[in-house]
Amino acid sequence: MINNLLKNFCLITFALIAPITLPAGGIQKSINHNKLHNTKEIILSSNTSLYSFPEINSKELLVLDMGLSLSVLRNWKVNENEIWVRVELASNKLLDDPNKITKGWIKM
Repeated sequence: MINNLLKNFCLITFALIAPITLPAGGIQKSINHNKLHNTKEIILSSNTSLYSFPEINSKELLVLDMGLSLSVLRNWKVNENEIWVRVELASNKLLDDPNKITKGWIKM
């Protein structure tokens, strides 16, 4: 009985954790596809708009204040002159409003 319980526990634990490291499981192995200065975090030097998707005509979600620190999730290169970065704002997931916007795109 205990042996079966231990086996099932190990199997369920493996089934929940192992897919995270697989390519289709959600973890992105290389964050910087376009190698934007090899940074994973940026600090804004001016007020910047946060957009819903990487297009200047998309919905503007927020205006981010100068000096705000953002985590870089991925880069999107439209052409040589237009590079977009998917970013995440720092937040306290337990205390902040669950409807607060924490991710979006900024134009570099």
